[in-house]
Amino acid sequence: MNKVNLGDKWGIQMTRNNFNKHNFLVYSIWEVEHWRRKQRGALYEWQMVTPPDLSGNICTDEGLNALLNIMFHASTQITTWYVLIFESNTTPAAGTTYATPVFTESTAYDESTRPEYVEAAASSKSLTNSANKAEFTINATKTIYGGALVGGGTDASTKGDAAGGGVMYCASQFGSSKSVVDDDILRVTITINAADA
Repeated sequence: MNKVNLGDKWGIQMTRNNFNKHNFLVYSIWEVEHWRRKQRGALYEWQMVTPPDLSGNICTDEGLNALLNIMFHASTQITTWYVLIFESNTTPAAGTTYATPVFTESTAYDESTRPEYVEAAASSKSLTNSANKAEFTINATKTIYGGALVGGGTDASTKGDAAGGGVMYCASQFGSSKSVVDDDILRVTITINAADA
């Protein structure tokens, strides 16, 4: 038996098991531009009302489950996604779903359907629709607080739909609300990133 005597020096070395690393991240960044037509004498020009707004998002449980099932469980791929905007001052949560969005979707824009999310192929673990921004031509006085990315089901392109069995991948409450009026334009860029941080 080894004895430890008073005054002996001893220490403990701790090592971290790399299997405890849980840092895979999937998140999106939303950029919102708010444009308004201004009259300059006999001419009109488009001006940005405020600087572009950058905000994060919540990837819903429903969206993350869809991601896992499509990638690893042979579920049917959702090939087309759509962007919606909402007009209630609501903070989306993990439990937010397509069927129970908790916010009030805004349908006060000229486009007949929700604009399609037209993304480029992923590069450097990121994909974006920056070359084809989702555009909303507003037709009423509203305050817009956020947006969501939805797809799947039978009616994901339909404004105001919550009954079509779709999936809400993520939702974002904008960093600042947008006070819009008739003929204003909102342009939304969504960049989805993945990282093993």
